[in-house]
Amino acid sequence: MDEVQKHTLLRTARDVVKAVVSGSARPEPVSDDPALQAPCGCFVTLKVQDRLRGCIGQFLSNRPLIELVAEMAEASASKDPRFTDDRIATEELDDLDIEISVLSPLKRTDDPLSLRLGVDGIYIRRGYASGCFLPQVAAETGWTAEEFLSCCCSHKAGLPADAWKDPRTEVYLFTAEVFEASARDL
Repeated sequence: MDEVQKHTLLRTARDVVKAVVSGSARPEPVSDDPALQAPCGCFVTLKVQDRLRGCIGQFLSNRPLIELVAEMAEASASKDPRFTDDRIATEELDDLDIEISVLSPLKRTDDPLSLRLGVDGIYIRRGYASGCFLPQVAAETGWTAEEFLSCCCSHKAGLPADAWKDPRTEVYLFTAEVFEASARDL
């Protein structure tokens, strides 16, 4: 993505979050840019002073990326279950940092330890249990590949920590183009 496309997506996310927090109608994103009209998965992460305030995404989409960014921004600000009793407040908007991760397609792997820390994200699924970590989580935590996989299983998917070793567990890798900005800079 070029800088104009990134800025458009970040501004779209900011406008949606501001509308959600203020109780206004969500603005409908508009763009005729082919890259922003392409169906693609994404995550929108919201932070205030380096503290997570919401993060929701979707791996697959049959809708344009710009529409999914708007939907995930709304969900991150209003539906992340970790913040049900502590939603983003109006006074936090000036300190809000928005990070967007545009995802590559998922690729199933039979060798989970082949993941490249800081480059590959993981999506782990067994039965109805699933969890994921974006690629940047490994860099932020300093985890080894084993820790990355084990923490995703136990903390995100609710599976035993070593479930990633079980052939019945599906492990997928993906990459992300990650970009961010402060809401006040957009």
